[in-house]
Amino acid sequence: MDRHRAALARAALLAVPVAFVAVFFAYPVATIVGRGLWPDGHLDLEPLGKVATDAELREVVWFTLWQAALSTVLTVLVALPGAYVLARYDFPGRRLLWAAVTVPFVLPTVVVGSAFRGLLEDDGPLGALGLEQSLAAILIAHVFFNYAVVVRTVGGLWSHLDPRQEEAARVLGASRWQAFRAVTLPALRPAIAAAASIVFLFTFTSFGVILILGGPRYATLETEIYRQTAQLLNLPLAAALTLVQLAAVAVLLAVTA
Repeated sequence: MDRHRAALARAALLAVPVAFVAVFFAYPVATIVGRGLWPDGHLDLEPLGKVATDAELREVVWFTLWQAALSTVLTVLVALPGAYVLARYDFPGRRLLWAAVTVPFVLPTVVVGSAFRGLLEDDGPLGALGLEQSLAAILIAHVFFNYAVVVRTVGGLWSHLDPRQEEAARVLGASRWQAFRAVTLPALRPAIAAAASIVFLFTFTSFGVILILGGPRYATLETEIYRQTAQLLNLPLAAALTLVQLAAVAVLLAVTA
């Protein structure tokens, strides 16, 4: 009887998130895709073919991939020193700084994009740099937004590593870099891989930052779906792009699982 009640309790707890995902994610996506690819009750795969054959759409897919990869690499490189400092050093205000690092990540992407646009526009404080509506602006905003993911994920593991192992390598004649590469980096690899996967997922599906800082020159799958839906009212093509994005995200999740 107790096992039966426990099984029912677990099923009830599982039903809540499943119902939430079904109502607020699966149903809207399925409805949009259905209206796009089954416009008259018959399956129409021509929009998917257009995604594969149209040069502009292929460029959108390619830009989405490589800007996400570049954003991920830059974020990891910029955030690793911060993770090291917060994990290895104890100083006044450390806990406050640790919490403050998270603030950019919880901001809406539209707010982040608008803030960077205000800084980089011609009459803004950094307007002289000429980065308004540029790839550099997108990458900088992505690094700023996702910095906390790497710092907290990698720094959390780094703070639990025994520093004596690296010190032993130094005593045996290894340089600081050799000790880090041979001892610390292998231990940090799972955390770095996990953080990089999350950052790639966020930058691959980036919307607000691309829409505000990219302008008409730069478009990702997210912004192109919005344009096809809200501006051009082309639901079939928007549905096809949605399927492409979902497939890419599913592959990424499967690889990193």
